[in-house]
Amino acid sequence: MLERLKSMGPGLLVAAAFIGPGTVTTASVAGASTGFALLWALVFSIFATLVLQEMAARLGIVARQGLGEALRGAFDNPAGKWAMVALVFVAIGFGTAAFQTGNVSGAALGLEAVTGLSARIWAALVGAAAVALLASGIYRVIERVLVVLMSVVFVATAIAVRPDLGAVAAGLVPAIPDGAMLTTIGLVGTTVVTYNFFLHAASVQDRWDAGRDAKAALSEARFDTVASILLGGIITFAILVTAAAAFFGTGTAIESAGQMAEQLEPVLGAYAKWFFALGIFAAGMTSSVTAPLAAAYAVTGALRWERDLKSARFRAVWAAVIGIGTLLAILGTSPVRAILLAQAANGILLPVVAAFLLIVMNREGLLGRHRNGLVGNALGAVVLLLSGFLGLWTLLTAAGLVG
Repeated sequence: MLERLKSMGPGLLVAAAFIGPGTVTTASVAGASTGFALLWALVFSIFATLVLQEMAARLGIVARQGLGEALRGAFDNPAGKWAMVALVFVAIGFGTAAFQTGNVSGAALGLEAVTGLSARIWAALVGAAAVALLASGIYRVIERVLVVLMSVVFVATAIAVRPDLGAVAAGLVPAIPDGAMLTTIGLVGTTVVTYNFFLHAASVQDRWDAGRDAKAALSEARFDTVASILLGGIITFAILVTAAAAFFGTGTAIESAGQMAEQLEPVLGAYAKWFFALGIFAAGMTSSVTAPLAAAYAVTGALRWERDLKSARFRAVWAAVIGIGTLLAILGTSPVRAILLAQAANGILLPVVAAFLLIVMNREGLLGRHRNGLVGNALGAVVLLLSGFLGLWTLLTAAGLVG
């Protein structure tokens, strides 16, 4: 077991990516506005993440390709290849830029809560810091500290507020309260992060090299994936439960980091605001480097450019995502709203990218005996259908075609 724990790495990177300010904010808003009613959506999200990230890790270890490269190779004719490249640009480019807006906004929101300085000013500084962190690589140290710190505090807080266990159990039954569709799709989108498929498939290749026995590498990668994602799920579950117990039914609308910090007061008392601000800032900084990194892996893979962290093209992609996300964060009027919209946008993109992943995972020429079997395809189909329904309903609601 100790050796398995030592082998963990890419899974923690994935977990750190979705335990960002978007998760903290969206789970807090979901709990405050709907109580425990959307816990089922969170459970589905964790299940979907486990299924799809296992596929992404298997692709990277067995085929030694990122998802962008595999998608390009799935089409024989030039028109199909370039259509796929265009879709990667649109889907991942838009998705990571939307996420980056939420990440930068979340980090700025935390800093604003304790300094009083405008979130727009902090957004510009956070964007610059993200560039520095990604260029230096020291963000990996922050990720591990953040996951442990947030785990202890939010789980302890969830226990301290003594939620109604009967209400918690009732929330595991699928139902969407009136007006909560955007929150539901946002909760899914903040957990099942589409760009993580690209990030995971690339990062496992660095952790388990081509000379490693595939069976042993897959076993270690699955343990890494399951343990890390379950830990991330527990943190998100704790945040939602705490917010529901603290705010639901009080008429409180989450509009600032200071309000969200109130859920930590049972454990931290007067220090809650400071801890929460530090936590959401660290979460934002960590996520602010994973989104651009994933975009760079996706785009360079689709175009068959060199996948080198120091190459000019690779750096240009992640720099563009940071620049766009930072600009939108500076121009945004409501950091909380920006974060929720970013998660919802990801939720809408999820079925598209999940469908691409399933296509690739069934290619015998690419994966051989490690391609998806009946069970893998069945689980993937369940995720695809439910996420597709939620995404379609959100689009129809936005168009005014359904109430």
